[in-house]
Amino acid sequence: MRVIKASELNTFLYCQKAWWYQLQGEPSASQAAMERGTQKHEGHARGVKLIPLLVGLAFLLLLAALIVYWVGK
Repeated sequence: MRVIKASELNTFLYCQKAWWYQLQGEPSASQAAMERGTQKHEGHARGVKLIPLLVGLAFLLLLAALIVYWVGK
């Protein structure tokens, strides 16, 4: 049984002819736009992967600020 992806359903709902061409392996007429979209998604994914690091850094800075505050009292 073949797995149907959400993007394939989206293509079918948008344009059944485009979906058929995609199944046949025909290249998309909007290949350049699709490549730009892929680059944007990859850039976003890199940013999302940084979130745990930034949260950890923020926690360490908060901890350092609290220590400096308590030592200064």
